[in-house]
Amino acid sequence: MSEQFIPEALQKPAITAHLIHELLRQRWSPRAFTQDAVTTRELHSLFEAMRWAPSAFNEQPWSVLVALKQQPEEFAKMLGYLTPGNQVWAKAAPGLLVMVAKRDLSTKPQQNRTAQYDLGQAAAHFTVQAMALGLVVHQMAGVDLEAVRNSASIPEGYEAVTAMAFGRPGSASQLPEDIQKRETAPRSRKRLTEFVFGPNWGATASWLEDTAA
Repeated sequence: MSEQFIPEALQKPAITAHLIHELLRQRWSPRAFTQDAVTTRELHSLFEAMRWAPSAFNEQPWSVLVALKQQPEEFAKMLGYLTPGNQVWAKAAPGLLVMVAKRDLSTKPQQNRTAQYDLGQAAAHFTVQAMALGLVVHQMAGVDLEAVRNSASIPEGYEAVTAMAFGRPGSASQLPEDIQKRETAPRSRKRLTEFVFGPNWGATASWLEDTAA
């Protein structure tokens, strides 16, 4: 029997073509959250995982703006950065955050072209650690980045990139009907043959055995 990280009724495991770690198989991005607060211990664990994400030149070019539901004014400010479609469901999450990238290198007078790539790895570490703790994360591109810059006083050389809602998974039944449909829709991904190439673009890697339906 595989390890369960969230309650069975709230799972939506990937139907994989090949074996992957159970944390990754069970990870998904729900929009429904319970009202239970994320503990201080869990918060430390989540951000410690982010801290140890890899980055070019070990620049660690990410910063995070965080708001918790138990601080209503801070939470309302963070919620206001999201697009209206995201606010509908994200208002129930116990935690929201915005990820910010440092555009230039600290060690050289040039742009850090992997800053957002590295920020994405930090977000992935946070997300997998959340699953290990029985928490879930929904990442969002629907953010008013200019509002974040102006309201949060982000300095020059830094830019807000994405947002995340996090907490304990709730039931799809608490969501508006149109969002429920997305919440319960089957999961799908591209076949390996669509993106895993050999040394030439578009030519499937010779070793690849794609058994996906």
